[in-house]
Amino acid sequence: MKRQKIVAGNWKMNKTHEEALSLAQTLTEKSLPSDVKVILCTPSVFCSEVGKIVANHPSLNIGAQNCHHEESGAYTGEVSAAMLQSIGVQYVIVGHSERREYQKETSAVLVKKIDLLQSKGMTPIYCCGEPLKIREKGTHVRHVAKQIKDELFHLDKDAVQNIIIAYEPIWAIGTGLTASPEQAQEMHNEIRKVLQRKYGKRVSDKISILYGGSANAANAKTLFAQPDVDGGLIGGASLKADDFTTICNSY
Repeated sequence: MKRQKIVAGNWKMNKTHEEALSLAQTLTEKSLPSDVKVILCTPSVFCSEVGKIVANHPSLNIGAQNCHHEESGAYTGEVSAAMLQSIGVQYVIVGHSERREYQKETSAVLVKKIDLLQSKGMTPIYCCGEPLKIREKGTHVRHVAKQIKDELFHLDKDAVQNIIIAYEPIWAIGTGLTASPEQAQEMHNEIRKVLQRKYGKRVSDKISILYGGSANAANAKTLFAQPDVDGGLIGGASLKADDFTTICNSY
């Protein structure tokens, strides 16, 4: 089955206002493939203006890096799903390894975020993955399967198809290490099998699974050539227009 090809750029906590708008404008002038959905997950303070810059581009979409798990309330400094929706955000990263580690986000919190985003008609980019110690123990498949079961299996067949999954080999993020194409394919295939056992092959074959472990302009082509790798969640390389463009054209 032909799945949607997706490249999402996670800008993390980078770029000033001027730099963010300049990068977005530069990307609108690049040659991007028409059959690839490109999502710019900018810091929330830039979502509105970057969204306006890319609004009429056929390939570019605006995303955010997080939202709060409650609808509204006394949560100083937080950003709600409704706020993001009101400025045109379509996609939101949920469960990134950095938030799981630094903000101690639990499965219960992620379930609430996913449900809240879907209730607003937005698409979660759901992250899962294993740290180095789990990989070294050889329990990485079991670890990721448990994350998916705990955080996605409450969804029905229709809802789970409105999820983009990003597999993060946490040991390969910001370390200079990258999972081999074979390692990436193995885990993506295992994730798809977990989904298939719950929802059936027709549903699992429709869900795009992105690779989120230090993909770059040099290795994206071999990673994206794997049958179960449907694109990438790109960190550092998404901050450079030429590199990001090369990745988007790596299919």
